Amino acid sequence: MTMSLGLQTDNLRMLRKLAVVAVLMFGFGYALIPIYRAICELTGINILALGEKELPGSGNARLAAAPANTQIDTSRSITIEFDANSRGPWHFKPMQNSVQVHPGELTTVMYEFQNVQNRTMSAQAIPSYAPREAAAHFNKLECFCFNQYTLAPGEKKQWPVAFVVDPKLAKGVNTITLSYTFFEVGSKTPAAPSSTVSSVKSKEDGV
Repeated sequence: MTMSLGLQTDNLRMLRKLAVVAVLMFGFGYALIPIYRAICELTGINILALGEKELPGSGNARLAAAPANTQIDTSRSITIEFDANSRGPWHFKPMQNSVQVHPGELTTVMYEFQNVQNRTMSAQAIPSYAPREAAAHFNKLECFCFNQYTLAPGEKKQWPVAFVVDPKLAKGVNTITLSYTFFEVGSKTPAAPSSTVSSVKSKEDGV
């Protein structure tokens, strides 16, 4: 009888210990959420926002390359201008013309596309930059240009572009023009937008 009572006591002690461990593990997991948010606010990088690139015309997913985890350079402000070029009978535009960002700061803007034809179409966007050296320092974490899209007649879509400008960008670059050209898949791939080329020439001429 004494041994049975002792065994029950031991079992109760073990049960209490396991319950305490379970509560501590739950509390730690719950605390990870505010800790993660604090890290994101400190670094300016949302790791969960990293999308997956898809190779055009295939179902294979490829993880988007993330930029180096750097601090935000609040001593500099760069103007990002947005341009949209249509190579076909559809509507395509940025939801805002420009934003000012600090290098290392995560920024998201929206583009809108509408198929105004009476037929289904598949299309994809290609980006270009001015000045050209900015391309190596313009890191897109999420972009509709990673994929092809099929839209029904009259269908309208809005897509985000999430990006970070690398703080290593040359100090003399104060404005970057991000230009997208939307073209129908199966048609001839368009050349770089003329507006971007003109912008580069103007900067080179000091205008």
